[in-house]
Amino acid sequence: MTQRPALLIMQRHLAPLTAFLESQYDVYRFWEGPPREAEHDIQALVVAGEFPLDTHLVESLPNLRLIACFTSGYDGIDVDWCRARGLAVTHAPGVNHEDVADHALGLILAARRQIAAGDRALRAGGWTADSKLITPSMKGQRLGVVGLGAIGEAVARRGEAFRMQVGWWGPRDKEAPWPRAETLEALARDSDVLVVACRAEDDNRGLISREVIEALGPQGLLVNVARGQLVDETALIAALRDGRLGQAALDVFEDEPTDAARWAGVPNTVLTPHTGGATTEAVQGMLMLLMQNLAAAFAGEPLKTPVKTEARVQGLGARGEGQGMGQASKTGPRP
Repeated sequence: MTQRPALLIMQRHLAPLTAFLESQYDVYRFWEGPPREAEHDIQALVVAGEFPLDTHLVESLPNLRLIACFTSGYDGIDVDWCRARGLAVTHAPGVNHEDVADHALGLILAARRQIAAGDRALRAGGWTADSKLITPSMKGQRLGVVGLGAIGEAVARRGEAFRMQVGWWGPRDKEAPWPRAETLEALARDSDVLVVACRAEDDNRGLISREVIEALGPQGLLVNVARGQLVDETALIAALRDGRLGQAALDVFEDEPTDAARWAGVPNTVLTPHTGGATTEAVQGMLMLLMQNLAAAFAGEPLKTPVKTEARVQGLGARGEGQGMGQASKTGPRP
């Protein structure tokens, strides 16, 4: 084995981490080719937590001890599977939820106040003396939040600041200053704006179904800053095309990067390339936690931010479906 611990960075968009890691570790990058010569050296995987964990790859690394998620989310990691094999899992909680909530409000404003559409119209010469774009006020609009975790609570607080009426739904009740709807469909039916802010898990793929979309209705706005897999994207596009849903503002997609052709001609949409949590400050916070967790793991000290022991299995296809060292798993990046 090498004198320094060896790491394997799994996703190409994490390549900038190399510069920070290589002063202390031997760094390998999966997209440059499976490092078969280093299989016995690699002790940690550095991953974006939404990517399905390649379990065949994991089992080919006999000295692996840590799955270090650069991100807060870890829905691509089967935590119980890892724990059963003696692998610790760390992540970066409490770093970018305020930024994601800011982005959610930005999407709401861009859609409801037609900010992006107004910009396009002006640049195309569509602003004339006898034209005026009239949009609804934020005040009094009913904001429904799906999932009242850190992001959901931050969205709800911002909604209140905009004088919106806030409600929420989640599968488990909790003490909150806002009323909880009896069902998700009831929340959608009673909302003007529905923000998806919940964690993606095995049992909630397609949570925002055709029925939920239709309950939100032809005047409603669907905002997703969580995971693309939570929304039935085909049903969403169909509802936008035929007017059963008023608007959609999305930062996440079923497949990422999403195919631009998929959205060509889809009306009443505001789309951003999964940048909700990608602020300079958030990335710096994630990097700090990654470095602290790696240092602790190799020093035999308590990990800084381990995934909590009560974590549920959240595989999203990560249950032994890896392709081994010869092929990367396919899903989209999340900052």
